[in-house]
Order: sequence, then structure tokens, then C-alpha cells
Amino acid sequence: PMGVLSCVKYLMFIFNVLVFAAGTCLVGVGVWVAVDPAGFQDIVAAKPVLSAGAYLLLAVGIALSLLGFLGCCGALRRSRPLLLV
Repeated sequence: PMGVLSCVKYLMFIFNVLVFAAGTCLVGVGVWVAVDPAGFQDIVAAKPVLSAGAYLLLAVGIALSLLGFLGCCGALRRSRPLLLV
């Protein structure tokens, strides 16, 4: 039983690290699009609604990073409240 709990603990940690990494990547892309939209000029010029996409990427990326970080802490400390967040 103890080996199974340890395995589940580390699987939760790895999954949350992946969520944190994905959130960090989204934040990076969002900052890149917000600061230097020249690479995306064709898309943004054609559809002005997509200009808000950079801020949406930032918001989603920050939320995922925060959830991934809390999940990592919760998995390592076996904290139920952190994992429920």
C-alpha cells in the first residue's frame, strides 16, 4: 500500500509539473505577442478581435502556472486543500 501511495504522489507531481510548464509556455507566448506583434500582424490585422488574444493567453497561462505550482506543493506535502484547489 505504501508503494502505491508513493507512486501516486510522484505521478501527481509530474502531472502538475507538466501543467506548470504549459502555463509558463502560454505566458511566454502571450508576452511575446503582446510585446512584438509583428510576427502576428497578418492575423491581428485581419481580425481585430484576436488582438486581445495575447492578454487571454497571459491570463490562462498565469492561472495554469499557479494551479500547477499549488498542485506540485500539494502533491509533495500530501496537502488535501492544495490539491483540491
